[in-house]
Amino acid sequence: MPVIKLFVTVLLFAVLAQLLQSSYEAEEDLVLELIGRTLGKHANKFAIKIDKKFKYRSFEILKTNESLISIAAYDGLSAAKGFHYYLKHYIGKDVYWYNRYIQLSDSTVFPNVSINSTSESSVIYYQNVCTWGYSFVWWDLAKWIQHIDWMAMMGISLTIAPSQEQLWYEIYSELGLSEEEIDDHFTGPAFLPWLRMGNIRGWAGPLPSGFRKLQMLLQQQIIKRQRAFGMTVAIPAFAGHLPIAMRRLYPNVNFSIADRWNRFPDQYCCPLYVDPSETLFKNISRKFLLKAITAYGTDHAYFTDPFNELKPRMFTKDYLNMTAYYIYDSMRSVDPKAIWLLQDWMFVSNIFWSDDLIKTFLLAVPIGNLLVLDLQSEQFPQYERTHSFHGQPFIWCMLHNFGGTLGMHGSVDAVNTGIRKARQMANSTMVGVGITPEGIDQNYVIYSFALERSWVKDDFDTKQWFNTYANVRYGVNDLNLHNAWGLLKNSVYAYNGLIKIHGKYVITRRPSTNLKPWTWYNCSDVYKAWQLMLDSNFSIPVTHYAEYEHDLVDITRQFLQIVSEQLYINIIAAYRRHQIERFNYLVDKLMELFDNLEEILATNVHFLLGTWLENSKKYGKESLAEQNLFEFNARNQITTWGPKSQIGDYATKQWSGIVQDYYKPRWKYFLLELHQSLVDDQPFNRSSFVTNVFNYIENPFSYDRKVYPVMPTKEGSFFVSKRIFNTWTYHLRSNKIYSSHTRLKVKIKN
Repeated sequence: MPVIKLFVTVLLFAVLAQLLQSSYEAEEDLVLELIGRTLGKHANKFAIKIDKKFKYRSFEILKTNESLISIAAYDGLSAAKGFHYYLKHYIGKDVYWYNRYIQLSDSTVFPNVSINSTSESSVIYYQNVCTWGYSFVWWDLAKWIQHIDWMAMMGISLTIAPSQEQLWYEIYSELGLSEEEIDDHFTGPAFLPWLRMGNIRGWAGPLPSGFRKLQMLLQQQIIKRQRAFGMTVAIPAFAGHLPIAMRRLYPNVNFSIADRWNRFPDQYCCPLYVDPSETLFKNISRKFLLKAITAYGTDHAYFTDPFNELKPRMFTKDYLNMTAYYIYDSMRSVDPKAIWLLQDWMFVSNIFWSDDLIKTFLLAVPIGNLLVLDLQSEQFPQYERTHSFHGQPFIWCMLHNFGGTLGMHGSVDAVNTGIRKARQMANSTMVGVGITPEGIDQNYVIYSFALERSWVKDDFDTKQWFNTYANVRYGVNDLNLHNAWGLLKNSVYAYNGLIKIHGKYVITRRPSTNLKPWTWYNCSDVYKAWQLMLDSNFSIPVTHYAEYEHDLVDITRQFLQIVSEQLYINIIAAYRRHQIERFNYLVDKLMELFDNLEEILATNVHFLLGTWLENSKKYGKESLAEQNLFEFNARNQITTWGPKSQIGDYATKQWSGIVQDYYKPRWKYFLLELHQSLVDDQPFNRSSFVTNVFNYIENPFSYDRKVYPVMPTKEGSFFVSKRIFNTWTYHLRSNKIYSSHTRLKVKIKN
């Protein structure tokens, strides 16, 4: 049986097993409830029919004259996708990560339609193990209900459920570890993804028992809802990472120690690793998987990554073949139908993973029983160098975002054509498309594009797609908005290079004299797009004004981010030329820019530090100490990310609150030090600065307990954005900011 058919057959078995547990009527009711949550009373305009006569992942929409809008589909997931298709392309409305309800007037026209559609992707995947740290960590069930509705409407059919600490607590206790030894192992909530992958241990812990138990209960509710729609949920399996205290219990086992990850100190690094060939591995793996299946049920899909940003103990064919074989064998011993879901991140940019070693690792698992996530296919596809993963099925994935950072960017053309090329490659084993961001709530347009592209065979006309996106998002067919998004499509969303975009922009980085800002686009295009969006303000209907305001804040933020990098280049040039007067002028402008950035971000609820912090504290119900622990987790992750800024600024957020109390003070202190070195005619003391900025600004922020707003300021985003636009148009036209050293330049005509 060809590999794709084999894999799809196994996956279909899992989906059908879910559907047999509930009637088709229940599934139809579930979709109608989703429509009700989306459209309110207008849900009575729709009728849903689940019919297995339809092709897998297909739907049909029919409406004539005064009839109901009838959506017939293979399953609830396909019906939800069909509803979204009608919503966007016939009613002109859409759903996003953050909106819950669409207002329709009683005069809304529901056009006649007769259309059927079948997905070109057998699987549409969503999530990254890191998303559970950077985005989902503080979510409650209400937020998840909204998000699962969105997932269903996007046609997402495969996802992961990584919460597992309560299960491990039970196992470690049964094996004989003490409470103190377990506490030393578990990280705090915001760092659990990296504990699970064996990168760190103990940091920002201990993990309260109430949080462990609540996360297990929450995940059970999440999985139940996802499966009800027909989604396949992969649950965790054992990779081999263990607490260091296991050596006390098993002194005769040949443990190895994980690599030191990102310079974490001994107290927080280097968990034990037990080789999968060891009897202890098999026993623990079986015990864990049985507990996981008991707690969460199974769709026969299990995910685990033994070497995420870690080196194997040995880079030999025998060792890697053995490792993969026994990891999968441990799954199969519990579930004979097991499919192993594997991220290929360990193969990316790692010179030790030769083609031969990758092949021997992959082929240790029977063909069709390993499903590979080609995690960053839009930039670093691995399916080509691995000859379609040597016959194992894979999912073409767009990663796009690291750390949940903000900053407009994307690779529209690479996504558009890359999906087709992967499907059409000779002997391709591609079974679907996925989105795998480390963090969400940024650049929604690129994810919407990728998910819609995953459903169809042919490349999109990107100009037409972006015009439609603007029409639907703002509720108006406006040439200015078309042109604005066209400029963005051809600039910030047209990246086609190989530099990894980690959101490390000057404004959010620890200051230095050696930063190297860069762009791949004409910065003037962002200015022009911003101007066009401002010009469209009075054409936006009130029902779509929230989306307009969000995007206006985002493009204002983007432009200020660009200008901050221009200012930085010229500040450093003035410093090196000992031009004190010019240096002071440019520093004043950068401080003004920080104030403007704080001001615009404060006008929109989606750009507030307070929301992130208050959501973390809601989980600390047991005591004030718990609240403080969770707030520390929330603050540390988005700033120093570790005890000594091990990967500081990796997960930076351009939010109101952190701009004024973290980024601006860092830069102000740095620039004062540079100024003093000019006055004293002495070299800048980088070492002293790093020590002081950490001790007096960065580290204290993690421990601070200042309360920040969760509601935006009263002044509207448009008026603040317009004022900032006028201010910086004046500054840039004066040409006082630029010099011959400016590489990034916004050209503004007088």
